[in-house]
Amino acid sequence: MVTDHMKELVIQIRDRYEQTLANIAQLARESGRDPESVKLVVVTKAQPLEIVRAAVQAGATILGENYPEESVTKISSMDAGSSVEWHMIGHLQSRKARLVIEHFDLLQSLDSLKLAERLNRMAQEFGRTLPVMLEINVGGEESKYGWQVTNEKEWPRLYPVVEQILGLKNLEIRGLMTMPPWETNPEDARIYFRSLRLLRDHFAARYTNANWNQLSMGTSADYGVAVQEGATLVRIGTAIVGPRPLIKQGGI
Repeated sequence: MVTDHMKELVIQIRDRYEQTLANIAQLARESGRDPESVKLVVVTKAQPLEIVRAAVQAGATILGENYPEESVTKISSMDAGSSVEWHMIGHLQSRKARLVIEHFDLLQSLDSLKLAERLNRMAQEFGRTLPVMLEINVGGEESKYGWQVTNEKEWPRLYPVVEQILGLKNLEIRGLMTMPPWETNPEDARIYFRSLRLLRDHFAARYTNANWNQLSMGTSADYGVAVQEGATLVRIGTAIVGPRPLIKQGGI
């Protein structure tokens, strides 16, 4: 039985979700891009199951999660035949790699060669190929994960890493992801988004045997600038499903 509270929750989330989609489409058109080229990832990390179900009923087709154990509970609670895509967008500990192989459609946050090799072995065991994105630390922040690449002179340092990952038969590179330094002015994030796009374009030209189509960047605070700079996946939580309960709020 669907309660009145649940109905109201779905309506509220649907309104915000559809408004965000409309904003993204307008930004894409104004940038000379096809609105269909930008996908919205609704970030449900640390949200209760009720919110996740409401988001799906409201129309969300891609959900982003950070914590594997919590995510598996949510994924297993979905109705049979659910077409929702589940993206792992947070740092993944190697010991939890199996959960991603078993339950997720895409890992956006591949941040080390060690993790890549472990995922590849497990994916082989499960007979699947896992799509991954390389997480790039464009701001050089010690507190964040990802390969630190803050300027063009550092690009060659990643060549050996990329080439080793391309050699892993059960992983498939899809593009790059970043979380830039937190800025109060969204415009200040532009330099970081542009840096990621330029790096992606460089890899696409250098490694033509891989698919570099995806750029995951932009959150509730700065997705407009991210779309203008070429984002194909924007990760938005608070602006759609509201603040996460009982935890310190961040940029997503």
